Amino acid sequence: MQQLVSANDGIGVRTSGSLEEKITSEFITKTLSELGFKVKVQPFEFKNKEQHFKSNNIIAELDSNDLPTIILGAHYDSKGDGSYGAIDNGTGVAAMLEIAQIISKRPSKHFNIRFIAFGAEEIGISGSQHYVKQLTPTALQNIAGMINFDMIAGGDKMYVHSALSTPYPCGKSTSLYNGSPILRKAIIKTSDSLNNSIQFLEHPKSKEYPKGETGPWSDHFPFSCAGIPIAFLESTNFSINGLYGLDGLSQTTHPAFWDCFDSSSQGACDRKTESRWGIILHSKFDRLDTIDQVFPNRVKEQLEQAVNVFSTFLLTPEKYLDRKTLEET
Repeated sequence: MQQLVSANDGIGVRTSGSLEEKITSEFITKTLSELGFKVKVQPFEFKNKEQHFKSNNIIAELDSNDLPTIILGAHYDSKGDGSYGAIDNGTGVAAMLEIAQIISKRPSKHFNIRFIAFGAEEIGISGSQHYVKQLTPTALQNIAGMINFDMIAGGDKMYVHSALSTPYPCGKSTSLYNGSPILRKAIIKTSDSLNNSIQFLEHPKSKEYPKGETGPWSDHFPFSCAGIPIAFLESTNFSINGLYGLDGLSQTTHPAFWDCFDSSSQGACDRKTESRWGIILHSKFDRLDTIDQVFPNRVKEQLEQAVNVFSTFLLTPEKYLDRKTLEET
């Protein structure tokens, strides 16, 4: 993660379509290749403010394509505008690469695990949209599930979501849409079985979303629209009465990330004057040195927990997931 996001001795800011994003794609490609994966660089173009840019998806897997595929994905670009993208999404990429290292030594006997680092997520979810769009019907049918790592450490708590049970705005047709919670429930089961101090949670029911369900604002979106069950991991805090209510946008109650936090209301002391709202992503606070100073060891411990849970799940999915049910879903 230091190599990805450090302001002094890493790549740093990795805005979509930039030279730094390209350097990051080369770093990820080299890392996965050295682990023994077959790596494919998938170039694509996207448009932002009437300008055209180039980016890449990095796709890696071992030689087990005859098995059903589970995708583990994380976007590697960052927002910019003062943000170094440590939480969003250096955490997701770092954990994905660590899990890839584990899988390279002990390939799954039940699934082909495909790792994808998506480019240009911050601009219209461009990388994952391109990846899904170019899949053939046969390739699409072989994908049993997609796990999305986005902002997986740094917030107060760790959550696993499934897609919304009501279809996302998928365009012309929602006939393929998949909002199944099967992966979410399997990962919660995995987390519970390990009995660690940091547990993966399902967010409570809110006005906008049923329990454990999430919106279409990350790389899981096009997969759900294509009929693939998803799980989305993020770190935040759904108990905070934030800018838009109990929506999980506010990631922490720590006063360093608020103008003034009122613990009795779990929200701002003054909603009219509050400007920070406990939000780390897309802000000047999204730097590893800043977060480590406020929360010593939090990011490290949360990343270790994510690696532990998901490597356990991917190595022994038969303990937590009924393959027949997943294939039928």
